[in-house]
Amino acid sequence: MRGSPLRILVVGAGIAGLAVARALRLAGFRPDLTDKAPPGDLTDAGLYLPGNAARALRRLDLDGPVRPFGQVIHRQRFLDSTGAPLCEVDLDALWAGVGECRALPRADLHRVLLSGAGGAVRHGAEVRTISLLPAAVGVTFVDGTQTEYDLVIGADGPRSSIRALAALGGPPRPAGQVVYRGVVRGGPQVREWTALLGQRSGFLVVPIGAGRLHCYADEAGTALPADPLARLRELFGDYGGPVPEVLDALDGVHATTTDEVELGRWYRGRVVLVGDAAHATAPTLSQGAAMAFEDAVVLAESLHAAGSVDAALTAYESRRRPRTRWVQDRTRDRNRTRDVPPALRDPLLRGRGGRIFGEHYRLLLGPL
Repeated sequence: MRGSPLRILVVGAGIAGLAVARALRLAGFRPDLTDKAPPGDLTDAGLYLPGNAARALRRLDLDGPVRPFGQVIHRQRFLDSTGAPLCEVDLDALWAGVGECRALPRADLHRVLLSGAGGAVRHGAEVRTISLLPAAVGVTFVDGTQTEYDLVIGADGPRSSIRALAALGGPPRPAGQVVYRGVVRGGPQVREWTALLGQRSGFLVVPIGAGRLHCYADEAGTALPADPLARLRELFGDYGGPVPEVLDALDGVHATTTDEVELGRWYRGRVVLVGDAAHATAPTLSQGAAMAFEDAVVLAESLHAAGSVDAALTAYESRRRPRTRWVQDRTRDRNRTRDVPPALRDPLLRGRGGRIFGEHYRLLLGPL
């Protein structure tokens, strides 16, 4: 369907939606891109992109624009809560031939994707209803505007309204984690991805360039604390390694709970889901952005190659499900490893941790 005048609506202008819009434009389509939220500043946070994210960015022709931001990460270091070494993963060796690993500010990545999407985002355009027609989708926005599209793509995150409107699934399932994110300036020197594992909790520090550190921490639970920074200091106050200096330098933190989305199918009629709207999971493997990039590439390729929208959506889901299911399963595996009591877990990781953690990405080393 190359060059086809398909009328396509992408709902959601986050990482997934912008990546899909970029991929579609490269394939010769000109989608409309909407987001129900007004334009605004992004949360001050970093992002770690494993090697398969870099490969997908190359397919989107965005690897060059991303390269000036953040820094390349060569090694993952796992420590116990005192700061003593557990194991390491050589990222250059693991992702050889696939792509480099990079950590960067989320806002920088968003700006690159927004520029790459090549079109204005219609903010404040919330979809109120959709009607599944024989060969189209009727869309009504909250302002009363009505339009028909040949394809509607829900890229609106784990709490997707498009998923609900298309009867593809209800609310997400809590993954059982509270996560904390923040950026430290003027903190300790940390040159590699460094995680400290404790009792059903962990603290991660990643350099994102210009002397800044992205901090990510999690604990088992589902209730958000009233004072996230105070809770973070209470929970990790006795940790070693770089954590004490990071906590001293941290002046703000954003806390959220994590969601899982697992669906029987990703499309119905001419409505299809991508990214977290289709397959959200806890961020333990740092695969959220990578899976969204891969979804974008494969969906655009499927629409380009197939003779019909229906055939394209079938091809897209059949190609993507094995990889997203692998990520969800391996995420749960790693979370279970984290939740093993340290007295049992830490000796295992000192002996075989590098192989165990590297194995979690094995399927993702192969082609999309």
